[in-house]
Amino acid sequence: MRVAKIGIKIMTSVLQCRLFKLIHSWLQPAACAPLLLAGCMAVGASGMRCAAAHQVEDADTLKGVTLKEITVKRTKNHYSKRNNPAVDFVNRIRTAKSLADPKRHDNYSYRKYDKISVGINNIALPDSTTPAGRGQLAFLREHVDTSDVTGLPILPLSVKEKVSDYYFRREPHAEKLHVRGTRQNGVDEVADLQSIQTALEDIFREVDLYDNDIPLMRNRFVSPLSAIGPDFYKYFLTDTVMLGDRRCVLLSFAPRNPATFGFLGRVWVEEGDSTMFVRKVRMGVSPTINLNFVDRLQIEQEFEKAPDGSRLKVRDDLNATFKVLPGHPELYARRTTGYDSHSFLPPASDSIFATVAEVITDPEAAVKSEEFWARERQVHVTDNEGRIHMLMSRLRGVPIYRYGENVLRVLVKGYVPTSKNSLFDLGPLNTFIGGNPVEGLRLRVGGISTAQLSNQWFTRGYVAYGFKDRKWKYNAELEYSFLPKKKHAMEFPIHSITFQEKYDIDQLGQRYLFTNPDNIFIALKRGENHLITYTRHTAATYKLELLNNLSFNLSADAVRREPGPYVPFLRADGTTLSHYNQLTFTAQIRFAPGEKFYQGQSYRLAINNDAPIFILSHEYSPRNILGAPYEISKTELSVAKRVWLSAFGYLDLMGKGGHVWTRSPYPSLLTPNVNLSYTIQPESFALMNPLEFINDSFVSWEATYWANGTIFNYIPLFKRLKLREVVAFRGWLGTLSDRNNPLHNTSDPLNPNRQLLLFPAEAHVPPMHGRPYMEISAGIDNLLKCVRLDYVWRLSYLNTPATNRSGLRLALHFNF
Repeated sequence: MRVAKIGIKIMTSVLQCRLFKLIHSWLQPAACAPLLLAGCMAVGASGMRCAAAHQVEDADTLKGVTLKEITVKRTKNHYSKRNNPAVDFVNRIRTAKSLADPKRHDNYSYRKYDKISVGINNIALPDSTTPAGRGQLAFLREHVDTSDVTGLPILPLSVKEKVSDYYFRREPHAEKLHVRGTRQNGVDEVADLQSIQTALEDIFREVDLYDNDIPLMRNRFVSPLSAIGPDFYKYFLTDTVMLGDRRCVLLSFAPRNPATFGFLGRVWVEEGDSTMFVRKVRMGVSPTINLNFVDRLQIEQEFEKAPDGSRLKVRDDLNATFKVLPGHPELYARRTTGYDSHSFLPPASDSIFATVAEVITDPEAAVKSEEFWARERQVHVTDNEGRIHMLMSRLRGVPIYRYGENVLRVLVKGYVPTSKNSLFDLGPLNTFIGGNPVEGLRLRVGGISTAQLSNQWFTRGYVAYGFKDRKWKYNAELEYSFLPKKKHAMEFPIHSITFQEKYDIDQLGQRYLFTNPDNIFIALKRGENHLITYTRHTAATYKLELLNNLSFNLSADAVRREPGPYVPFLRADGTTLSHYNQLTFTAQIRFAPGEKFYQGQSYRLAINNDAPIFILSHEYSPRNILGAPYEISKTELSVAKRVWLSAFGYLDLMGKGGHVWTRSPYPSLLTPNVNLSYTIQPESFALMNPLEFINDSFVSWEATYWANGTIFNYIPLFKRLKLREVVAFRGWLGTLSDRNNPLHNTSDPLNPNRQLLLFPAEAHVPPMHGRPYMEISAGIDNLLKCVRLDYVWRLSYLNTPATNRSGLRLALHFNF
C-alpha cells in the first residue's frame, strides 16, 4: 500500500477519536486504508468534515489504495439527515428495490452451496523443539490453516456442507428448498448433528439488505436500507470508485449509537443506473455493540446483473470471531455461500411444490460421493477442512480429550450411555434427587432405549421412592414408531403409538411445561405445597407429525385418582372417597408453521420463536365407564407468537382460553399454572398459590418485552456492562359457575355418587367477580451474559391469606 502523504490533525474531542478508531478497526488491516475515507466522513458527524482526493488502484478487492492528500478541517456543523444527499440516495435505493428484484418474475430458481466452518482462531501451538510441542497433541500442527480473511492461524474443528436447489413461484405463492447433499464432520458430533446444522443456519442466516430487519445471531438488526434507516443510521456519500469494469457510488453508513443493533459498512451502487443496482455490500458491527461473545463480525455480498436487469446474488460470505471465556482462545465461524444456475423458467416438474414441507431432503443426501462434492462445490475447501475426520480420530486417541468429549456429551444430552454403542441410556441426570412435603426425600432412576436396540421399538421409564410416604412410584412406556429412527424416538417427524403404565404424585395446580417436575434445580421453593394427590394411568397415545409442523395427538387414558395425606376427597355430606376413576379421551391439534428446534432425546428446545404456535385440545370422560361418577368435557385453546420490534427488541405474546362444559370435580376444572420455585418459568404465575383460583371458564395472557438495551444503551455503566431490560405482564380472568361450585351445588338427587368434591381446606379459593389476577415484573437481562434477574409484583387479590406480594426471581438466559 502506497501512501503519498497523509496529514491528520485531531487535537480535541475524545468522541471523534473513538469513532475514528472504531471504523479503522472494523476491517482487516488490508482493508483499513480504503475505509479511512469512510472514517473521516463518519468523524464529520461529530463536528468534522474532510475533503479528500484519492485514487483507488484495485477497487474490486480493495487491497491496493493510493491516497493523495487528506485535509481534516474542524467545523461546527453536526450531522443532519435534512437536505442530506446521502439520505436521498438511500431512499432512492429503497424505492427502486422492486425494479431489479428477481422475484418479480413468475418463477425463479438457483443452485446453492453452503459451507459452515467452525474452529479455533489465532491458535498458538508450542514450538516442536519444546517438550510441550512434542506431546500428545503435537499432531495438531499438521492441521492448522491460515485464514484468507484475517491472515491468522486457525484450527478447523467442524465443517458442514450442503447443496440445495431453491424454487420460487409467485402465483400461487410458494418457496421450496430441495436439499440434495449434506456432509458434516467435527467436534459437534457430541450433539444432534441435524439440530446443530439447523441452529448454525439460524444464527448465521442469509442477509437480505432490502429487508427492514435482518435476522442474525438470534437478534434483529436494522438494515441500512430500512424504512427507519435515516433515523437510525448516519449516511455519507464517500466517493465514486471502480468495481471491476463498473463505476460505482460508494455509500458509507454507521449507526447513530454504536451499542445498538446496527451495522457499520458501505454499499457499492452502480453509477447512473436508474434501478440503483447494488453491486456489492460489506458491513460489520461496532466493537461496542450490545452483542454477547461476538468479537468481530463481517458480511460481504456480491451481485451480478441478469440480461433483464435482475439482481442475482452470486456470493455471500459471513465470518465472525467469538470470545466465550476470558483468557481462552477465540472461536471463529464462517458461513460461505455460492449461487449459480439462476433461472426464471418454471421447474421441470411442479411436483416440487406439491409437498407440504418447505424443505425437502433427499433420502440419500448424507451419503453422497466425493465425485458429487467435487462437482457441486462452489467454494474452496482446504485440505485440512477436508481432513477433519482424521483430526477427530487422532484427538479421540488422546485420553484427556476422549474423556472430556464423553463428559460434554453427557451434559448436552442429559443421559449417561451404558456402553460405547449404548442400547439404553440412564437419565435424565437432573431427576435423580428431589423432594416435596408429601414424599420427603425422593430418589429416582430411569432411562430410555436407543435405536441401537431397535430403530422402531423404544422403551422409557423410571422408578422412584419417597422416604416420607414410603411409596414406590414408576413409569413404563413402550413406543412403536412407524418411521425407522436413527438414534432415538423423538426425532422429527414422529409417527408412533405409545402404551404407558404410570403411578406417581400429582401436584395440583403446578405443571412445569418446560422442564421436568423432578428437576433438582427447582427443588428450592418459596413455600411448602401439600396439595398433592396420587394418580395411576394406563394409557395409549397415537401421535402424527407432518412435515409442515402440523401434529395430531389422540389418547385414551384410564385414570385412577387417589387422595393425598393433606388432600382428602371429601363430599358435602361428610363422606369421603378412597379413589375415583375416569376414562379420558383427548384430542389435540398443534400447528407451528416454520418452527425450528434443537432435538434432544426426551425434549425439544425452540431454536427461534418466530413461528406462531396454535394448540387446540378437547378432553372427554364419559360417566359410568370404569365406574366413573363424573362426566367431564373441556376445551382449551392457546396461541403464542414472538413479535419483533426492529431496533427496539421484541415481544413474546401468549394467550389461552378454556371452558368446562359439564359438571365436574375440581381436579378436572381449570386452574392457573403456579410456579413455587425461585426460577422464572414461562406460562406460569410466580406469586400465586396452587389452587388459589378454580374456574370452569377462563382467559389468560402473558406478554414479555425484551428491550435489548433500548434504554440501557444510553446509560454509560449499563452500556459498558451490556445490560438489557425485560418487562413482563401476565394475568388470569376466570369464572366458576354454580354448576361446578361445591358450595352451591352440594348434591345430585338423581345420583348421590355424583356429589362434587369439596375444595381442599388448605386451598383458599376466592371468587374472581370479574376482576383478573395480575402480576408484573421488571428485570435486568444479560447479567454476566447469562443471567436474568426479575422483581415481581402481585397487582391484585392482595389480601388473600398466605400469599407473597413481591419477590426476586432468576433464570439462566443465554443469547447473543
